[in-house]
Amino acid sequence: MMLDYFTYGAVALLVIIFLTQAVRVLREYERGVIFTLGRFTGVKGPGLIILIPVVQQLVKVDLRVMVQVVPPQDVISRDNVSVKVNAVLYFRIVDPERAIIKVGDYMAATSQLAQTTLRSVLGKHELDEMLAERDKLNADIQETLDKQTDVWGIKVTAVEIKDIDINETMVRAIAKQAEAERLRRAKVINAMGEQQAAEKLVEAGRILAQEPQAMQLRYFAALHDIAGERSSTVVFPLPMNLLDHLAPRREAT
Repeated sequence: MMLDYFTYGAVALLVIIFLTQAVRVLREYERGVIFTLGRFTGVKGPGLIILIPVVQQLVKVDLRVMVQVVPPQDVISRDNVSVKVNAVLYFRIVDPERAIIKVGDYMAATSQLAQTTLRSVLGKHELDEMLAERDKLNADIQETLDKQTDVWGIKVTAVEIKDIDINETMVRAIAKQAEAERLRRAKVINAMGEQQAAEKLVEAGRILAQEPQAMQLRYFAALHDIAGERSSTVVFPLPMNLLDHLAPRREAT
């Protein structure tokens, strides 16, 4: 009787071990890469999966988008400026078979590849482009990474440059450059204003010269403006043609 109990217990234990080794449940975002006697036999999931213990092994693969922070990299731009740049990498596995078979550790491989690609791509651009054209640089890095990780079954969905650290000397130089640029624009705008004002004055002079009465009315308007300001000094404009009329009289006397 005791032997029967031991037999039943042993059988129950074997069944439990078999179930724990043979029955696997994969979530919706998981896939299982199956190896039978060491050879790849397929990708299964999600849901319930039955394996043959000892004969078959399963490697889980997460298909969700993964995020990796690329540590700060020392980059020398095309105009020989040293900066530190870090970024964020977004990628996901699209082919579990290649992600497990083609590369030993796809997480570490993708991280190292992102660091080298970040340095090589940014090194082809000048500092001004790094600061002003981040969207273009993000797209270039993402495209380069996506081509190289395609053989691993990995899709790089996005790359975002986070920070670009510049030393204090370069910050002061950029500030001086920006100040000089603002002064240049101010002088150009001032010169353009003087040019436009001169053109308008010439045009107004031509219009007033067509009618002598118009010039006299302009004199009166100027006097009215001066009187309205309550000034103690009044400057009265003297027409030049009046002097021309006075000149012959002086000669006659």
